[in-house]
Amino acid sequence: MQGGVRKRNGTWYYYFDLGIVDGKRKKIERKTNAETKADAEKVLRQKMSEYENTGIVFEPSQTSVHDFFQFWLKEYVEMNLKHNTAVAYRGIIKNHIDPSLGNMKLKSLTPERLQTFLNNRQRAGYKHRTLSLIRAVMQRSLKQAVFPYQLLRDNPMQYVELPRQERRKPTRDDLKILDMQSIKQIISYLNEENTLYLPFHIGLNTGARLGEVCALKWRCVDLEEGTITIDSTMIDHNGRWDIGTPKTALSYRDIKIGDTLISILKRHKTWQKQNKLKYGEFYFDSDFLCTKENGHFVSPTHVKYYLNKMNKQLGTDLHFHGLRHTHATLLLEQGAPIKDIQKRLGHKKTSLTLDTYSHLTEKMSDKTVDIFENLMNN
Repeated sequence: MQGGVRKRNGTWYYYFDLGIVDGKRKKIERKTNAETKADAEKVLRQKMSEYENTGIVFEPSQTSVHDFFQFWLKEYVEMNLKHNTAVAYRGIIKNHIDPSLGNMKLKSLTPERLQTFLNNRQRAGYKHRTLSLIRAVMQRSLKQAVFPYQLLRDNPMQYVELPRQERRKPTRDDLKILDMQSIKQIISYLNEENTLYLPFHIGLNTGARLGEVCALKWRCVDLEEGTITIDSTMIDHNGRWDIGTPKTALSYRDIKIGDTLISILKRHKTWQKQNKLKYGEFYFDSDFLCTKENGHFVSPTHVKYYLNKMNKQLGTDLHFHGLRHTHATLLLEQGAPIKDIQKRLGHKKTSLTLDTYSHLTEKMSDKTVDIFENLMNN
């Protein structure tokens, strides 16, 4: 690739050859703010490097917010982040950033303008979690606009703060935590041929996430040792279910299971073998744990459908993630070591586990008082 610099009417310009289109070589020429030839040549090298790496010529004075975020989604987010994260980022950009800021030039984003934008999101009634995600997307993207893309000299988002909101800790109802009476009611309702039966019992006994439960295969189960290995999750790729990696590195984990779930899994394995003989060549043969009678795997969509159906019939309000919260809360109330609960859930820190559940466990407070009373009395 050939290029150079030249001075016209007191202004330094850089230029270089682009690709050949229709047999003709294209060339780009842009003015710079350089004061010397050496500075202009530095700009030239930078722009040629950008073009060779991306095929795009960025002009900080012209690049719009929309164009930058579309580039960032395609060249960074979709290439480096997990599918669900990319979907969430794309939604934030489409629903929040583009409508309000998309037509502006990237260089016109100031801390004042961005703070007003975020504050207006709060005034519109958006929750703290949504505001946090908007800020995270903009902070991450604009940081990269500074380096390595060199479209901005400074990241204006680093000076923007989240609007203050009154936040309360979630209650048991917020987290859809089941009491023992509800658990017994649901267990009585679900027979072994119900599509929801196995996912429900795995979720209740392990605290695994819905995608992790649906992705489980028999190779991940050791019925002799009593362990289930979480090493994948089921992901929705535009209506097609694929198997992907777990949420975080710590989501890879081995979970000990008891005789109750082991017995359920053994019976389910026998049921699958019987169905395979029954359906013959029409059986969907796979290694999945959670399957329908014909062997077809059970997706998160299936689970949610049968969960909604059960809620209507029983008058319950269970979300599958509520089983994860129920599992953790029951263990805490019974005095299980917090480190073990953290590992079962795949949390990064025990503080996350405690912050999420400890304020819901009055039984723990009662036990603490009893321990101290026993010490004093003895």
